[in-house]
Amino acid sequence: MMKSSARNAWLFLSPALLLMGVFTFWPLLFGGYVAFTRYDLVSPPRWVGLDNFRYLLDDPVFPQALLNSLRYLLVVPAIQLSGIALAALVDRQRPGIRLFRAAFYLPVVTTVSVVGIMWSWMYADYGVINGALRWLRLLGPERDIGFLSDEDLALYSVMFVTYWRGVGYYMVLYLAGLQAIPAEVQEAARLDGAGGWQRFWRVTLPLLKPTILFCSLISTLDALKSFEEVLVMTRGAPMNSTYTVLYYAFHQGFNQLDFGRGSAAGLVLNAACLLLAWLNFRLLRADHR
Repeated sequence: MMKSSARNAWLFLSPALLLMGVFTFWPLLFGGYVAFTRYDLVSPPRWVGLDNFRYLLDDPVFPQALLNSLRYLLVVPAIQLSGIALAALVDRQRPGIRLFRAAFYLPVVTTVSVVGIMWSWMYADYGVINGALRWLRLLGPERDIGFLSDEDLALYSVMFVTYWRGVGYYMVLYLAGLQAIPAEVQEAARLDGAGGWQRFWRVTLPLLKPTILFCSLISTLDALKSFEEVLVMTRGAPMNSTYTVLYYAFHQGFNQLDFGRGSAAGLVLNAACLLLAWLNFRLLRADHR
């Protein structure tokens, strides 16, 4: 009976495992192999060993892309704190609260191409933001802020779009975490004389820690893998100041047709993601002990 149940389980799992093997595990293994080859889609892969990784070390654009991906991690604490604050704000039954939740979640379900085009227009020299600043007399009539044309500002402008687009998603996750906290625990703290801030810091946050660690992990990985906003809004400009590692890999593979170097850059990024995931799971295990 047990063998029959196991056989039936594997039978039902086989379609999903087949799809994962074809579209997840095989590309991952093949990409790892290509990282050590010279491959341009025309000729077969030719083994070159560590030459692609040496090229990454010598190419001045890749360290800048790696630094930009690390700078992108600044989005993580901002989006987590905002997500918790918004979740605590909407975790109450008030008139219009469902409309408020939907409004914050709307950017999450909007395609990144639409979001990128909209913010590019708003960031333009004669866009909405510069126009509003001139109307408020914070800018002179002939002065503009080059949100996407200033080398020192462009990356942070793109990072803000990532923050704006993702904060509603984490609000929903934290809202689910808040609603999973038993009401009896909050009531007991209230009967013991704990005020609102005391209940939040001493009851809500400790019970919300698993959700915080999970959200921190996925937001960190998403920040390191930032690509879509850069592709739609700047394509690495100006002067490569918005290059990220994933956009660098895309550029090497699909623009330069050097899939070996692109795969090598992707392998470096995967190693960083795995390291951060490992650290996060270590924190989770330590917390549960």
